[in-house]
Amino acid sequence: MKFGYFCNTTNWDHKPYNQLLNETKEITTYCDENNWDSIWYTEHHFNHEGMESCTNPLMMGVDAAARTKQIRIGQACNVITFHNPIRLAEDIALLDQLSGGRVDVGIGRGIYGREAINMNKEADLKDQAKNFRLFDETLTVMKKAWTEEFFSHQGEFYTYPTPGFTWQHDMSPPSEKFLDTKTSEIKKLSVVPKPKQEPHPPIWQVVDGARSIEWAAQNGLNTIMWIPTVKALKKRFEIYRDAKSKAENRDVPLGEGVSLVRDMFIAETMEEAEKMAGEHIINYMKWVCHWRGLGNHMDPGEELPETKHKLDLLNYDFLHKRNLLFGTPEYVVNKINELKSELNLQNLQVWSNFPGIEHDACMRSLKLFNDEVIPKINLDNSNIEKAS
Repeated sequence: MKFGYFCNTTNWDHKPYNQLLNETKEITTYCDENNWDSIWYTEHHFNHEGMESCTNPLMMGVDAAARTKQIRIGQACNVITFHNPIRLAEDIALLDQLSGGRVDVGIGRGIYGREAINMNKEADLKDQAKNFRLFDETLTVMKKAWTEEFFSHQGEFYTYPTPGFTWQHDMSPPSEKFLDTKTSEIKKLSVVPKPKQEPHPPIWQVVDGARSIEWAAQNGLNTIMWIPTVKALKKRFEIYRDAKSKAENRDVPLGEGVSLVRDMFIAETMEEAEKMAGEHIINYMKWVCHWRGLGNHMDPGEELPETKHKLDLLNYDFLHKRNLLFGTPEYVVNKINELKSELNLQNLQVWSNFPGIEHDACMRSLKLFNDEVIPKINLDNSNIEKAS
């Protein structure tokens, strides 16, 4: 199994931002030095509350590339509907070159209306159909920019190159590759640099619903999932497997192309894990579930009792049994083995720097996971390989 760290930088206590960055750098270098497969930075905007405090995962990735040697550098995710597709393609390609080909590209459509309407009015989440068309077209342009020496595009939102622009320069010999040589009108553009990884870095879409999962599989994308229970995840994994198998005309094994994010906190005892981190993960989930409700936390067919408010049932016991890797190393090993057994899980991302968690406690949890969980999971894997 491959392990990644989901570095959803938070600042609930409003510490100086340089301190927050230094703490994130410590997490990054620790994971690199201890041979974690990947680290993933997030993108959120206008979050003065402090729940999510990183605005640019690519800039975080540049810093990570300079201070690490082997770890892969991902974004979970770039909200591509917020950005000019050519500029985003250039920035990702540059990061891939700077890192020596260690980039994993995470993409998403956005979940917070406050961000979307102010970052790009065309991405307004009130019009989901339009938002998806923008997402699809943005990704199309990015792929063209990465894979074609010279490309053009004409769509609903973007037209490249801009029609009618002429180009004449003594040091730029006219060529039919990019120019109408009779009129000197530019017909195609070339993005520099191209990514180091060919044809482009792996692309991971953050998904939840069945339609998004199917679309990702049909379009050759990997997927990142987060909250659901094991039973609910199994249906999602199967949807992805079946759609990918059909699209690629092969029998895709369950778990291929899927990365799962799980909230994690390791302590010496179960009680200590709850005491140190329970309240903080509940507060974070209150933030997330304010819009979503508790539906993503439920098993298929499960019905919850009616309550006065939609989050009245949201407490530690409710969360813990459903999707938290909180507890002793032994408990977490068992929970990960369940994910392997039921889902054939191959990629797991964990995080401990929840809003309100002291950095020392986060690092202690991370080190316990590294020293007392990962070796046992990998030992199980090696035993299976030897037996086969």
